[in-house]
Amino acid sequence: MKKKILFVSNIARGRMGSFSRASILAAKELGWEFHTAANFNQSTIEQQKADEKKYGIQIHHINFFRNPLHPANIKAYKELITLLKKENFDVIHCNTPVGGVYGRLAAKKCGVKKVIYQAHGFHFHKNAPKKNWFIYYPIERFLAKFTDALVTINQEDYEKAQTFSLRSKGKNYYVPGVGIDLSVYEDVKNNREKIKKELGLKTTDTVLISMGDLIPRKNYNTAIEAIAECNDPNIHYLICGQGPELEKLQKLASERMVSEQVHFLGHRTDVKELLKSSDIFLFTTLQEGMPRSMMEAMASGLPCIASKIRGNVDLLEDGKGGYLVGIEDSKEIAKKINYLANRNKLREQMGNANLEQIQKFDVKEVKKIIEKIYLEVVKP
Repeated sequence: MKKKILFVSNIARGRMGSFSRASILAAKELGWEFHTAANFNQSTIEQQKADEKKYGIQIHHINFFRNPLHPANIKAYKELITLLKKENFDVIHCNTPVGGVYGRLAAKKCGVKKVIYQAHGFHFHKNAPKKNWFIYYPIERFLAKFTDALVTINQEDYEKAQTFSLRSKGKNYYVPGVGIDLSVYEDVKNNREKIKKELGLKTTDTVLISMGDLIPRKNYNTAIEAIAECNDPNIHYLICGQGPELEKLQKLASERMVSEQVHFLGHRTDVKELLKSSDIFLFTTLQEGMPRSMMEAMASGLPCIASKIRGNVDLLEDGKGGYLVGIEDSKEIAKKINYLANRNKLREQMGNANLEQIQKFDVKEVKKIIEKIYLEVVKP
Protein backbone atom coordinates (compact mmCIF):
# COMPACT_ATOMS: atom_id res chain seq x y z
CA MET A 1 0.00 0.00 0.00
CA LYS A 2 1.23 3.51 -0.86
CA LYS A 3 2.73 5.42 2.10
CA LYS A 4 1.15 8.72 3.12
CA ILE A 5 3.31 11.55 4.44
CA LEU A 6 2.26 14.89 5.92
CA PHE A 7 4.67 17.83 5.66
CA VAL A 8 3.84 20.35 8.41
CA SER A 9 5.18 23.92 8.51
CA ASN A 10 3.78 27.23 9.70
CA ILE A 11 3.10 30.05 7.20
CA ALA A 12 2.91 29.39 3.45
CA ARG A 13 3.75 32.55 1.50
CA GLY A 14 1.41 32.69 -1.46
CA ARG A 15 2.34 29.49 -3.21
CA MET A 16 4.30 26.27 -2.79
CA GLY A 17 7.98 27.06 -3.10
CA SER A 18 11.49 25.91 -2.39
CA PHE A 19 10.80 25.20 1.30
CA SER A 20 9.18 21.83 0.64
CA ARG A 21 10.34 21.04 -2.88
CA ALA A 22 13.09 18.55 -1.97
CA SER A 23 10.63 16.66 0.23
CA ILE A 24 7.99 16.59 -2.50
CA LEU A 25 10.53 15.27 -5.01
CA ALA A 26 11.77 12.63 -2.54
CA ALA A 27 8.25 11.43 -1.73
CA LYS A 28 7.32 11.26 -5.41
CA GLU A 29 10.47 9.27 -6.17
CA LEU A 30 9.39 6.75 -3.52
CA GLY A 31 5.81 6.64 -4.80
CA TRP A 32 4.41 8.14 -1.61
CA GLU A 33 1.28 10.27 -1.32
CA PHE A 34 2.36 13.77 -0.25
CA HIS A 35 0.20 16.11 1.85
CA THR A 36 1.20 19.48 3.31
CA ALA A 37 -0.35 21.41 6.20
CA ALA A 38 0.32 25.08 6.94
CA ASN A 39 -1.38 28.45 7.21
CA PHE A 40 -2.34 29.28 3.62
CA ASN A 41 -4.11 32.57 4.38
CA GLN A 42 -1.63 34.40 2.14
CA SER A 43 -2.67 32.20 -0.77
CA THR A 44 -5.89 31.90 -2.76
CA ILE A 45 -8.03 28.83 -3.29
CA GLU A 46 -7.22 29.06 -7.00
CA GLN A 47 -3.48 29.12 -6.29
CA GLN A 48 -3.74 26.17 -3.92
CA LYS A 49 -5.62 24.12 -6.51
CA ALA A 50 -3.02 25.06 -9.13
CA ASP A 51 -0.20 23.95 -6.82
CA GLU A 52 -1.96 20.68 -6.00
CA LYS A 53 -2.21 19.93 -9.71
CA LYS A 54 1.32 21.11 -10.53
CA TYR A 55 3.07 19.10 -7.79
CA GLY A 56 0.61 16.21 -7.42
CA ILE A 57 0.04 16.91 -3.73
CA GLN A 58 -2.80 17.68 -1.31
CA ILE A 59 -2.88 20.96 0.62
CA HIS A 60 -4.53 21.42 4.03
CA HIS A 61 -5.02 24.80 5.68
CA ILE A 62 -4.22 24.91 9.41
CA ASN A 63 -4.52 28.31 11.06
CA PHE A 64 -1.04 28.41 12.61
CA PHE A 65 0.54 31.57 14.02
CA ARG A 66 4.28 32.14 13.55
CA ASN A 67 5.05 32.46 17.27
CA PRO A 68 4.98 28.92 18.72
CA LEU A 69 3.86 30.31 22.08
CA HIS A 70 0.85 32.19 20.63
CA PRO A 71 -2.34 30.95 22.37
CA ALA A 72 -4.21 30.76 19.06
CA ASN A 73 -2.00 27.83 18.11
CA ILE A 74 -4.02 25.68 20.50
CA LYS A 75 -6.89 25.86 18.02
CA ALA A 76 -4.49 25.05 15.18
CA TYR A 77 -3.28 22.06 17.18
CA LYS A 78 -6.83 20.75 17.40
CA GLU A 79 -7.29 21.27 13.65
CA LEU A 80 -4.14 19.26 13.05
CA ILE A 81 -5.37 16.42 15.27
CA THR A 82 -8.60 16.29 13.26
CA LEU A 83 -6.58 16.05 10.05
CA LEU A 84 -4.34 13.28 11.39
CA LYS A 85 -7.30 11.20 12.53
CA LYS A 86 -9.01 11.64 9.18
CA GLU A 87 -6.07 10.82 6.88
CA ASN A 88 -4.19 8.20 8.91
CA PHE A 89 -0.68 9.21 7.82
CA ASP A 90 2.26 6.82 8.00
CA VAL A 91 4.83 9.59 8.44
CA ILE A 92 4.67 13.19 9.62
CA HIS A 93 7.53 15.51 8.62
CA CYS A 94 7.46 18.53 10.93
CA ASN A 95 9.19 21.80 10.03
CA THR A 96 9.80 25.17 11.75
CA PRO A 97 9.37 25.69 15.51
CA VAL A 98 5.57 25.86 15.18
CA GLY A 99 5.27 22.75 13.04
CA GLY A 100 7.87 21.04 15.20
CA VAL A 101 6.04 21.61 18.47
CA TYR A 102 2.42 21.08 17.47
CA GLY A 103 3.16 18.52 14.78
CA ARG A 104 4.99 16.23 17.18
CA LEU A 105 2.46 16.65 19.98
CA ALA A 106 -0.40 15.88 17.59
CA ALA A 107 1.49 12.90 16.15
CA LYS A 108 1.97 11.45 19.63
CA LYS A 109 -1.67 11.93 20.53
CA CYS A 110 -2.87 10.32 17.28
CA GLY A 111 -0.33 7.52 17.26
CA VAL A 112 1.46 8.41 14.02
CA LYS A 113 4.10 5.71 13.72
CA LYS A 114 7.02 7.72 12.32
CA VAL A 115 7.88 11.32 13.16
CA ILE A 116 10.54 13.49 11.52
CA TYR A 117 11.44 16.97 12.73
CA GLN A 118 13.48 19.25 10.50
CA ALA A 119 14.88 22.20 12.44
CA HIS A 120 15.48 25.22 10.23
CA GLY A 121 17.50 26.91 12.97
CA PHE A 122 17.14 26.24 16.68
CA HIS A 123 16.05 29.33 18.64
CA PHE A 124 18.87 28.53 21.05
CA HIS A 125 22.29 29.11 19.50
CA LYS A 126 25.63 30.77 20.27
CA ASN A 127 24.31 34.31 19.82
CA ALA A 128 20.82 33.72 21.24
CA PRO A 129 19.57 35.54 24.34
CA LYS A 130 19.42 33.54 27.58
CA LYS A 131 15.62 33.52 27.55
CA ASN A 132 15.68 31.49 24.32
CA TRP A 133 17.78 28.82 26.01
CA PHE A 134 15.51 28.92 29.05
CA ILE A 135 12.32 28.49 26.98
CA TYR A 136 13.14 26.57 23.81
CA TYR A 137 15.99 24.27 24.81
CA PRO A 138 13.91 22.29 27.39
CA ILE A 139 11.01 22.10 24.93
CA GLU A 140 13.27 20.62 22.25
CA ARG A 141 14.79 18.11 24.66
CA PHE A 142 11.30 17.02 25.70
CA LEU A 143 9.91 16.68 22.18
CA ALA A 144 12.99 14.78 21.00
CA LYS A 145 11.61 11.78 22.93
CA PHE A 146 8.77 11.59 20.36
CA THR A 147 11.06 12.00 17.34
CA ASP A 148 12.40 9.23 15.07
CA ALA A 149 14.58 11.48 12.90
CA LEU A 150 15.93 14.91 13.83
CA VAL A 151 17.14 16.76 10.74
CA THR A 152 19.32 19.86 11.03
CA ILE A 153 20.53 22.11 8.20
CA ASN A 154 23.72 23.59 9.65
CA GLN A 155 26.66 22.17 11.55
CA GLU A 156 26.11 24.10 14.80
CA ASP A 157 22.58 22.75 15.15
CA TYR A 158 23.72 19.26 14.14
CA GLU A 159 26.26 19.22 16.96
CA LYS A 160 23.65 20.43 19.44
CA ALA A 161 21.20 17.77 18.25
CA GLN A 162 23.64 15.07 19.38
CA THR A 163 22.81 15.97 22.98
CA PHE A 164 19.12 15.04 22.60
CA SER A 165 17.71 11.60 23.36
CA LEU A 166 15.45 10.57 20.50
CA ARG A 167 12.84 7.85 20.47
CA SER A 168 14.18 4.29 20.40
CA LYS A 169 16.44 3.78 17.35
CA GLY A 170 16.01 7.46 16.46
CA LYS A 171 18.77 9.16 14.48
CA ASN A 172 20.17 12.64 13.80
CA TYR A 173 20.78 13.78 10.24
CA TYR A 174 22.50 16.72 8.60
CA VAL A 175 21.03 18.09 5.36
CA PRO A 176 22.60 21.07 3.52
CA GLY A 177 19.59 23.37 3.70
CA VAL A 178 16.23 22.93 1.99
CA GLY A 179 17.83 22.99 -1.44
CA ILE A 180 18.04 25.64 -4.12
CA ASP A 181 17.10 25.09 -7.76
CA LEU A 182 20.33 26.18 -9.43
CA SER A 183 18.92 25.70 -12.91
CA VAL A 184 16.80 28.86 -12.65
CA TYR A 185 19.94 31.00 -12.26
CA GLU A 186 21.81 29.62 -15.27
CA ASP A 187 20.17 31.73 -17.97
CA VAL A 188 19.45 34.94 -16.04
CA LYS A 189 20.49 37.92 -18.15
CA ASN A 190 22.91 40.53 -16.88
CA ASN A 191 21.02 43.82 -17.29
CA ARG A 192 23.67 45.79 -15.44
CA GLU A 193 23.59 48.90 -17.63
CA LYS A 194 19.78 49.01 -17.80
CA ILE A 195 19.32 48.56 -14.06
CA LYS A 196 22.00 51.11 -13.19
CA LYS A 197 20.34 53.60 -15.51
CA GLU A 198 16.94 52.99 -13.88
CA LEU A 199 18.48 53.63 -10.45
CA GLY A 200 20.36 56.69 -11.61
CA LEU A 201 23.77 55.07 -11.14
CA LYS A 202 26.93 55.43 -13.18
CA THR A 203 28.31 52.43 -15.05
CA THR A 204 31.46 52.67 -12.92
CA ASP A 205 29.63 52.52 -9.58
CA THR A 206 30.10 49.48 -7.34
CA VAL A 207 26.75 47.92 -6.42
CA LEU A 208 26.09 45.90 -3.26
CA ILE A 209 22.81 44.12 -2.67
CA SER A 210 20.81 42.52 0.17
CA MET A 211 17.40 40.83 0.26
CA GLY A 212 15.09 40.13 3.18
CA ASP A 213 12.44 41.58 5.46
CA LEU A 214 13.25 44.91 7.06
CA ILE A 215 13.29 43.59 10.62
CA PRO A 216 15.81 43.93 13.48
CA ARG A 217 17.15 40.40 13.00
CA LYS A 218 18.47 41.28 9.54
CA ASN A 219 20.65 44.02 11.08
CA TYR A 220 20.49 46.42 8.13
CA ASN A 221 21.58 49.27 10.40
CA THR A 222 25.09 47.82 10.58
CA ALA A 223 25.17 47.48 6.79
CA ILE A 224 24.16 51.13 6.37
CA GLU A 225 26.78 52.20 8.91
CA ALA A 226 29.36 50.28 6.88
CA ILE A 227 28.34 52.04 3.66
CA ALA A 228 28.87 55.34 5.45
CA GLU A 229 32.24 54.17 6.79
CA CYS A 230 33.36 53.40 3.23
CA ASN A 231 33.37 57.15 2.52
CA ASP A 232 33.04 56.48 -1.21
CA PRO A 233 30.14 58.07 -3.16
CA ASN A 234 30.63 55.50 -5.95
CA ILE A 235 29.52 52.65 -3.67
CA HIS A 236 25.77 51.98 -3.74
CA TYR A 237 23.66 49.58 -1.71
CA LEU A 238 20.38 48.00 -2.89
CA ILE A 239 17.99 46.68 -0.23
CA CYS A 240 15.17 44.47 -1.55
CA GLY A 241 12.44 43.92 1.00
CA GLN A 242 9.67 45.37 3.10
CA GLY A 243 9.09 45.62 6.83
CA PRO A 244 8.57 47.69 9.97
CA GLU A 245 12.16 48.97 10.09
CA LEU A 246 11.88 50.98 6.84
CA GLU A 247 11.48 54.46 8.31
CA LYS A 248 14.11 53.85 10.96
CA LEU A 249 16.61 52.69 8.36
CA GLN A 250 15.80 55.57 6.03
CA LYS A 251 16.41 57.97 8.91
CA LEU A 252 19.74 56.33 9.69
CA ALA A 253 20.83 56.60 6.04
CA SER A 254 19.92 60.29 6.13
CA GLU A 255 21.78 60.91 9.40
CA ARG A 256 24.87 59.15 8.05
CA MET A 257 24.56 61.17 4.82
CA VAL A 258 24.27 58.14 2.51
CA SER A 259 20.63 58.54 1.44
CA GLU A 260 21.77 58.89 -2.16
CA GLN A 261 23.75 55.66 -1.91
CA VAL A 262 21.29 53.40 -0.05
CA HIS A 263 18.35 52.41 -2.25
CA PHE A 264 15.26 50.91 -0.58
CA LEU A 265 13.65 48.99 -3.45
CA GLY A 266 10.80 47.32 -1.54
CA HIS A 267 9.36 44.06 -2.82
CA ARG A 268 10.90 43.09 -6.16
CA THR A 269 9.95 40.41 -8.64
CA ASP A 270 13.26 40.75 -10.51
CA VAL A 271 15.65 39.79 -7.70
CA LYS A 272 17.54 37.32 -9.90
CA GLU A 273 18.22 40.06 -12.44
CA LEU A 274 19.25 42.50 -9.70
CA LEU A 275 21.68 39.94 -8.27
CA LYS A 276 23.16 39.28 -11.69
CA SER A 277 23.68 43.01 -12.17
CA SER A 278 25.32 43.62 -8.77
CA ASP A 279 28.95 43.31 -7.68
CA ILE A 280 28.84 42.18 -4.02
CA PHE A 281 26.28 40.55 -1.73
CA LEU A 282 26.19 42.15 1.74
CA PHE A 283 24.63 40.15 4.59
CA THR A 284 24.90 41.50 8.14
CA THR A 285 22.14 39.33 9.63
CA LEU A 286 22.22 38.45 13.34
CA GLN A 287 20.63 34.99 13.09
CA GLU A 288 20.05 32.39 10.38
CA GLY A 289 19.46 28.69 10.00
CA MET A 290 20.61 28.31 6.40
CA PRO A 291 20.10 31.63 4.58
CA ARG A 292 18.38 31.29 1.23
CA SER A 293 19.23 34.85 0.18
CA MET A 294 22.96 34.14 0.38
CA MET A 295 22.46 30.87 -1.49
CA GLU A 296 20.77 32.87 -4.25
CA ALA A 297 23.64 35.35 -4.30
CA MET A 298 26.20 32.55 -4.56
CA ALA A 299 24.17 30.90 -7.33
CA SER A 300 24.34 34.26 -9.14
CA GLY A 301 28.13 34.25 -8.96
CA LEU A 302 28.53 37.03 -6.41
CA PRO A 303 31.26 37.36 -3.77
CA CYS A 304 29.76 37.73 -0.30
CA ILE A 305 30.52 39.77 2.79
CA ALA A 306 28.56 38.12 5.59
CA SER A 307 28.30 38.02 9.36
CA LYS A 308 30.20 35.16 10.97
CA ILE A 309 27.24 33.22 12.34
CA ARG A 310 25.55 29.83 12.12
CA GLY A 311 24.41 29.06 8.60
CA ASN A 312 26.60 31.68 6.95
CA VAL A 313 29.74 29.79 7.99
CA ASP A 314 28.30 26.61 6.46
CA LEU A 315 27.92 28.33 3.10
CA LEU A 316 30.82 30.75 2.75
CA GLU A 317 34.51 29.91 2.87
CA ASP A 318 36.25 32.93 4.36
CA GLY A 319 38.81 34.44 2.01
CA LYS A 320 37.75 32.24 -0.91
CA GLY A 321 34.12 33.13 -1.67
CA GLY A 322 34.16 36.40 0.24
CA TYR A 323 34.62 37.41 3.85
CA LEU A 324 33.05 36.46 7.18
CA VAL A 325 32.97 39.44 9.54
CA GLY A 326 31.89 40.39 13.05
CA ILE A 327 28.14 40.81 13.51
CA GLU A 328 28.22 44.55 14.21
CA ASP A 329 31.74 45.47 13.12
CA SER A 330 30.83 48.17 10.59
CA LYS A 331 34.44 49.35 10.29
CA GLU A 332 35.69 45.88 9.34
CA ILE A 333 32.78 45.44 6.92
CA ALA A 334 33.59 48.79 5.30
CA LYS A 335 37.21 47.75 4.98
CA LYS A 336 36.20 44.57 3.13
CA ILE A 337 33.77 46.48 0.89
CA ASN A 338 36.44 48.99 -0.13
CA TYR A 339 38.93 46.21 -0.73
CA LEU A 340 36.61 44.30 -3.07
CA ALA A 341 35.24 47.42 -4.74
CA ASN A 342 38.69 48.13 -6.17
CA ARG A 343 39.49 44.57 -7.27
CA ASN A 344 37.33 43.40 -10.16
CA LYS A 345 39.41 40.29 -10.80
CA LEU A 346 39.21 39.16 -7.17
CA ARG A 347 35.43 39.63 -7.17
CA GLU A 348 35.20 37.44 -10.25
CA GLN A 349 37.39 34.75 -8.66
CA MET A 350 35.34 34.75 -5.46
CA GLY A 351 32.10 34.63 -7.42
CA ASN A 352 33.32 31.60 -9.35
CA ALA A 353 34.35 29.92 -6.08
CA ASN A 354 30.81 30.44 -4.78
CA LEU A 355 29.32 28.99 -7.97
CA GLU A 356 31.29 25.84 -7.27
CA GLN A 357 30.55 25.79 -3.53
CA ILE A 358 26.79 26.15 -3.97
CA GLN A 359 26.54 22.96 -6.04
CA LYS A 360 26.31 20.79 -2.93
CA PHE A 361 23.21 22.77 -1.86
CA ASP A 362 21.32 22.08 -5.10
CA VAL A 363 17.78 20.81 -4.53
CA LYS A 364 18.66 17.65 -6.47
CA GLU A 365 21.37 16.82 -3.94
CA VAL A 366 19.14 17.62 -0.96
CA LYS A 367 16.37 15.51 -2.46
CA LYS A 368 18.68 12.46 -2.49
CA ILE A 369 19.44 12.88 1.22
CA ILE A 370 15.77 13.42 2.16
CA GLU A 371 14.82 10.32 0.19
CA LYS A 372 17.42 8.30 2.10
CA ILE A 373 16.07 9.62 5.42
CA TYR A 374 12.50 8.70 4.46
CA LEU A 375 13.56 5.16 3.61
CA GLU A 376 15.53 4.71 6.83
CA VAL A 377 12.67 6.05 8.95
CA VAL A 378 10.03 3.69 7.56
CA LYS A 379 12.14 0.54 7.40
CA PRO A 380 10.96 -2.24 9.75
